[in-house]
Amino acid sequence: MSTKGMLTAAIIIILTASLLFPATVMNFGSPAHDEMDNYMIDNGQELSAANNIVTAVVFDFRGFDTLGEATVLFTAVLGVTLMFRRMKEDEEYEYE
Repeated sequence: MSTKGMLTAAIIIILTASLLFPATVMNFGSPAHDEMDNYMIDNGQELSAANNIVTAVVFDFRGFDTLGEATVLFTAVLGVTLMFRRMKEDEEYEYE
């Protein structure tokens, strides 16, 4: 194997290890609790007038985030639709 090939393999191994390392040291299944969790559970219904705390958080307190996610999803679907639309019989592709 050439020096360039070994260097490329070493870089790929280091990048892969650096991406996988955080997943091996994270404590999955026991999220960190903080005061905001208890505050939202205790006061969520009063603040948002919603019976379901999950609905209150998603649509009332994180509404702009949810709207942004919906916009990104809509844009992606629109882009894929435009990419794969069928050309009419009399249309031709335009190349530069």
